[in-house]
Amino acid sequence: MSAVFDQPTLWQRVRPMFGGFDATLALVAALLAAAGLITMYSAGFDHGTRFVDHARNMALAFGLMFIVAQIPPQKLMGLAVPLYTLGVCAAGGHCAVRHHQEGATRWLNVGVVIQPSEILKIAMPLMLAWWFQKREGRLHSLDFAIAAMLLLVPVGLVVKQPDLGTAILILSAGLYVIFFAGLSWKLIVPVLVIGAAGIITLVVSQDRLCDPDMVWPGMRDYQKHRVCTLLDPTTDPLGKGFHIIQGMIAIGSGGVTGKGFMNGTQTHLEFIPERTTDFVFAAFGEEFGLLGAAAC
Repeated sequence: MSAVFDQPTLWQRVRPMFGGFDATLALVAALLAAAGLITMYSAGFDHGTRFVDHARNMALAFGLMFIVAQIPPQKLMGLAVPLYTLGVCAAGGHCAVRHHQEGATRWLNVGVVIQPSEILKIAMPLMLAWWFQKREGRLHSLDFAIAAMLLLVPVGLVVKQPDLGTAILILSAGLYVIFFAGLSWKLIVPVLVIGAAGIITLVVSQDRLCDPDMVWPGMRDYQKHRVCTLLDPTTDPLGKGFHIIQGMIAIGSGGVTGKGFMNGTQTHLEFIPERTTDFVFAAFGEEFGLLGAAAC
């Protein structure tokens, strides 16, 4: 009878916290984060790096991830509407209270400087999941149309900032939720066909469409230049195409097995710009080669 009144051990009290935790997903995320952190250290060890800061931030992020994983989905759903509303209002608020940084108005100054689009990266899929959960078992075309509007409003606000890259990320996150909610292939296939046709047209008509005098409706000049440079960086090898060309050279020089950790010549001779941030994959490809890149 005394065993009934025994105090549970620490492990017995902590163990339920790991019961619903996806250990495999956490391990994959940790390995990818470690690969990125190691590459960042290698790419920047000879000219200063924020390795310690990034390592600390990653540790905090994993701790926060574990804590959030303990919250029941029903309670997370309760945050969907407030978080989405906050994100949309903040993204729209940059029009009234602008904070200029590097030529854009992506930041909102409300005593502290915040970037509303970062809120929407989390709020958007959460909001769509909340909407489809509310309509579960009785989904109709109108429900998908409303979901599309919920998605397009914040995407449009982020595009206006302008921040096309983040807008595409938010759009992608939302589209994945809509797809897994059961969107019919009859609606998906036509969009894919139109998208493929648009890409083919862009590639075939590149010379004409990328003419300096050609105006792309709804897009700024720098966005047009980014697309055209991606298609053919050799059109401006010492200007807008320099980064891409150097990145490709670095990846190609890594070959199949790479040059080895901290031995990337293109990286450490400073041919790769922004080698610890935007072009860190080029540094990784040079040092770990095709096999390392394929593994990640």
